Amino acid sequence: MSVAGCGKTRQPESETQLHSPDRYRELISELLRKVRDLIPAMRARAVALDRESAFPALEFDQLRSAGALSAVIPRHLKGLGLGVDAASAPALFGLLRLLGRGNLAIGRVFEGHVNAFKLITLYGNEQQIQRAADDVAAGHLFAIWNTETGEGIRLLEGASATLAGSKMFCSGAGYVTRALITAKDTTGTRMLLIPLEPGARVEANSFNLHGMRATRTGVVTFDGIRVSSSAAIGLADDYTREPAFTAGAWRTSAVTLGGLDSLIEETQRQLISRNRHRDPHQLSRMGQALIARESVRLWTQRAARIAEAGAAPVAEITGYVNLSRIATESAALDIVRLVQRTLGLAGFLQSNPVERLMRDLAIYLRQPAPDEALTEAATWFFEHDLPEDNDD
Repeated sequence: MSVAGCGKTRQPESETQLHSPDRYRELISELLRKVRDLIPAMRARAVALDRESAFPALEFDQLRSAGALSAVIPRHLKGLGLGVDAASAPALFGLLRLLGRGNLAIGRVFEGHVNAFKLITLYGNEQQIQRAADDVAAGHLFAIWNTETGEGIRLLEGASATLAGSKMFCSGAGYVTRALITAKDTTGTRMLLIPLEPGARVEANSFNLHGMRATRTGVVTFDGIRVSSSAAIGLADDYTREPAFTAGAWRTSAVTLGGLDSLIEETQRQLISRNRHRDPHQLSRMGQALIARESVRLWTQRAARIAEAGAAPVAEITGYVNLSRIATESAALDIVRLVQRTLGLAGFLQSNPVERLMRDLAIYLRQPAPDEALTEAATWFFEHDLPEDNDD
């Protein structure tokens, strides 16, 4: 498995060149073009990766070479600032949608990489941000892991600070080499950035997921790892600080949208191959699916603008993003239902790409606390208007 040093590293441009609006747009377009060129092969390999529960190491090597992983580096450090700088939201939306279209499992792991790096830039100091940027430039894959097993991760005080405990549902386990984790100490919950060796500390055969098998999600143990003071990112309980804790859900919706693109395109292709694409009932179902997908796009793009601008009240940002998240879930479930009715039993054959897409979506749509997200949003907008277009 490749981590650091894979592919050729392009010489950094001068700060003046990179901050030119025209040049920045060119670099974004170049990145999206490179990733778009990878999508057909990514889709073709997705079924085999799922069947073998194999991590898409080749695809991540290609994304490294294309500059996608290092695109999260802030612009003031000569990166593209995707997920970090507010103006990059449209480009990140496009990138995440492309990756979801290629393989939802890849999109999920990549979104975790973006999320982890964003938290470091939000709450870390200048030295930590620079070190993380250097690691990304060297090819390291980041992740944020917060789901606990048992008592969770504890930071034990003594002659040296030592970790005890494990994390579960760790996407990219064994392939992520920079893990941002949450751990409890006497002050609360802290974020710690932990370097990992490839393949290390993963519990064998911990569990098998229904979908998202290519993410290699598993349990990772941190027992005995000594933690330096420089590993702590931010202050106690910064991880759950709003609006960042909730607002980033738009990125998951963008990946989901790409998966829905792929699901609808594959369904249409199969209808054409069966010569059923002119049947009025099939056309009606596809029309409804297209309406639902467009709803996801509109909600997600607007949620991205509001979340990344950060100008609205915190409750308005989190409320709107939560409404968008629930709208995405509802629309995606409608599309899955329509596809199942359209293709019938053929859509459940394991050899059918649609079967994997529906399983991956079923897992990815299971974001935490949906009822709480919906009722909190409704509480805010019960007394406040939805944001107007001219307020974005």
